[in-house]
Amino acid sequence: MAHVSTPFGIVLLLGLVAGMADVVGGLLLLRMRAERFLHGFVAFGAGFLIAVALVEMMPESFQVSPALASLWILAGFCGVHLMEHTLVPHLHMGEETHKEEFLRRSTAYSVTVGLAAHTFFDGIAIASGFAFSSALGWLIFTGMLLHKLPEGFTVGSVMLASGRSARAAFTAACVLGAATVAGVGAIYFLPGLARIGLPLSAGVALYVAATDLLPEVNRAHGLRYRLLFFFGVGAFLLARWIS
Repeated sequence: MAHVSTPFGIVLLLGLVAGMADVVGGLLLLRMRAERFLHGFVAFGAGFLIAVALVEMMPESFQVSPALASLWILAGFCGVHLMEHTLVPHLHMGEETHKEEFLRRSTAYSVTVGLAAHTFFDGIAIASGFAFSSALGWLIFTGMLLHKLPEGFTVGSVMLASGRSARAAFTAACVLGAATVAGVGAIYFLPGLARIGLPLSAGVALYVAATDLLPEVNRAHGLRYRLLFFFGVGAFLLARWIS
């Protein structure tokens, strides 16, 4: 494995920033109506993240582990599908805030656990990227950061829709943030995990971008949201060219 070119302290700080974005997403839900604002982040983040997964994470994964990369990518993709659609109900970002919809508390907790597992792999992805190159790490960090606000918004809205308090909604957003930091820490304590974590996270990122974020873009009203997806792809290509 390549030597880490970025000090772990900086990587951990970036993990904290990404985790705080989950918390901010929860605060946005409690403080203001931010649906339109978040749709923009979802659209731009979908384009950026899917480009990172296809152009950077997957090719790097095949260099790191030529024989097993495809299986780990598939495992990451299927693992998220298992958590989001099989073990827990799948919920779309922002749709749980409708007052006529109420969820069982057990459902809200299971959704929080599922999302926390997902955000743990966000941290794995960030730290794994930096384990191989600073440029890859920054691109992955940016892609993950762009969908953190909707994650926090979603888990908070799930809690509110289940009848839980604003404090519980905020706590759930904090759980997602802490899981992200834990994922970063896992690579520090188990650096060999990066060889698995990178392709596994590539599958996770591809799933999140293609099946979680992109459908939200297609459902959003207005051409600007669809255009923001392509702006996200273009921003990635520009960042890659600059780096």
